[in-house]
Amino acid sequence: MKKAFQHSISVAMALLVLFSTFSFTVDKHFCGSFLVDKAIFSEAKTCGMEMETSAEDSCCTNEKLAIEGQDELKHQFDSLDLDQQVFLAGFAYSYIFVLEDYSREITPFRDYSPPLLVSDIQLEGQVFLI
Repeated sequence: MKKAFQHSISVAMALLVLFSTFSFTVDKHFCGSFLVDKAIFSEAKTCGMEMETSAEDSCCTNEKLAIEGQDELKHQFDSLDLDQQVFLAGFAYSYIFVLEDYSREITPFRDYSPPLLVSDIQLEGQVFLI
């Protein structure tokens, strides 16, 4: 369950990065105040009512909306100011060198053997944990 959740989150983040870098245009054609056609990535179809001789008297208008995506995804270390560089260096030092490694289990009585079992005390006293 945990692995499936992590997989779905990573796919969602990859799609977020992909869609944040897209650039596209939305083209709309209006005849008066009515929307005739809307197109993404291409030109909108006209209604055929525009007058080519005088563009001022035409009732038709075209509206183009350009959405720019993100160009730079990788931030470089030298583009950071001095305070950010000091913070990152201190954080890296504290994360790598200061935090101790507790991956090994410490057994204080590793060199001592347990006492020999002469008789089973629970059976002799008829004491059982339920």
